[in-house]
Amino acid sequence: YVGPDATLSVGIHPDQVPVSDPVIVIGDRCLINKGTAIVAHFAIEIGDDVWTGHFVYITDQNHGYEDLTVPISRQTMPERAVVVGDGSWLGFGSVVLPGARIGRHVTIGANSVVTGEIPDYSVAAGVPARVIRRYVDGEGWVRVDHTSI
Repeated sequence: YVGPDATLSVGIHPDQVPVSDPVIVIGDRCLINKGTAIVAHFAIEIGDDVWTGHFVYITDQNHGYEDLTVPISRQTMPERAVVVGDGSWLGFGSVVLPGARIGRHVTIGANSVVTGEIPDYSVAAGVPARVIRRYVDGEGWVRVDHTSI
């Protein structure tokens, strides 16, 4: 279900041929909540049973800023595919940036920014998002100690 206030956008103009086909894939039994925006230029794949909180932003493209003679709005960076695994939950206001790979059964905490890979069966939070809990067979859900890293 894509809520009435969600936005899905393939960021190309009408005469442009997409680099990949399909550009956005949304699995079965997903809930794309109010205010969520999915902006794809290349490839965004959302697995089955994924839910988003309100105001989540997912994109596979960003603007560059390096060339001072060209407005930022006209500079692009290379597109990088985004994957959100089956059964995951993206909390309120979270942002998923190009190249992010979120595993299966992952919780992304509210207002987190995902920039890299989040492994299966984990909870991640923060800016940038990092794993704070993970599931360990025989132990259950355990905290991840970042002070020893």
